[in-house]
Amino acid sequence: MDYRITDEDKERIKLLNEVTKNKFKTLSLEQLIRLQELLEKKDYTNEKKAHKAKTKLLKQINIEIYKRHDKSIWGTYK
Repeated sequence: MDYRITDEDKERIKLLNEVTKNKFKTLSLEQLIRLQELLEKKDYTNEKKAHKAKTKLLKQINIEIYKRHDKSIWGTYK
């Protein structure tokens, strides 16, 4: 098995660190969508806690993307 860190891994880690620091405030819509794609690619099925955290984070990202796409529904959301 190959355990090298890929460019996608580095990008995912960078975006996750940003989410950890500032929630979703500093991420653009494009970055949120990219993070969603990167998380969906990563397989955590053999790690129960990590898989649960991934699922929870994907739900939060989907809500944030929805809020930004449909600002009229959510009012004055920045």
